[in-house]
Amino acid sequence: MSESDFSALLPQDLDQILHGWLRDDMPSFDVGGLVVGKDKKEAHLLMKSSGVFAGKPFFQRVLELVGCTVEWDNAVAKEGSYIEVESGNKICLATVTGPVYKLLRAERTALNTLSRCSGVATLSREAAERAKSLGWNGYVAGTRKTTPGFRVVEKYGLLVGGAATHRLDLSQMVMLKDNHIWACGSITKAVELARTAAGFSQKIEVECQNLDEALEAAAAGADIVMLDNFGPQQLRKDAAIFKEKYPQVLVEASGGITTETMPQYLCDHVDVISQGKLTQGYSCVDFSLKIKQ
Repeated sequence: MSESDFSALLPQDLDQILHGWLRDDMPSFDVGGLVVGKDKKEAHLLMKSSGVFAGKPFFQRVLELVGCTVEWDNAVAKEGSYIEVESGNKICLATVTGPVYKLLRAERTALNTLSRCSGVATLSREAAERAKSLGWNGYVAGTRKTTPGFRVVEKYGLLVGGAATHRLDLSQMVMLKDNHIWACGSITKAVELARTAAGFSQKIEVECQNLDEALEAAAAGADIVMLDNFGPQQLRKDAAIFKEKYPQVLVEASGGITTETMPQYLCDHVDVISQGKLTQGYSCVDFSLKIKQ
């Protein structure tokens, strides 16, 4: 796969976010920095386990913010590429240069970001490719179950891995869940009230516990219905009935679905399969930064 460049999507306040991570790791004196001193050194970024490489702009900018430079091996370090690392081996992706105390000051923050972003991308790639291999043409999506303060990286990792981000935050799309419905009184009332504020520019999605709720939501003007926590057989049956009446409304299946169980839920009447696990249960890819002796 060619290199994925989603860097233009990153927020204007990215530096502020990254500075916050660096401050969190070094709120006071850096005694280790005193020990290693200010001599200029080179360090190699090593990938030690297989996975989709993702998070290149975050890694690079963290190092730049402390005064270091990153020179990538562009033949290997391609954003979005799956890199196979044999057990016990390491692949060098970049050379980082700068005062040694600054290298070590940024090391863990940069590696944490890279390993987690690559973990999200790897799991997302696995899920998206599995759905495609089964002939399904809908969207495999993440959810808003992201790590507070780390949302931009995990959502970015979804994109690099080939999954849909779902809504980025509370303001991007209106999602009316069970608590909204209970507090408002009914699905119809909640959708109509939401539409007065959302207007024509925002989609409205309603979380539904059964077919009747989905039909009510669509009748009230919802653009998307989420069939939440349905069993596979019930989902297929109810989605078909729903689409016959409201073919223009998107159907999302969610609730406890994993990459392993996802094939049971795939059908022509489901447009989106969302998995919280993509940003909540991923394994990290192993990287290290080693100073050249």
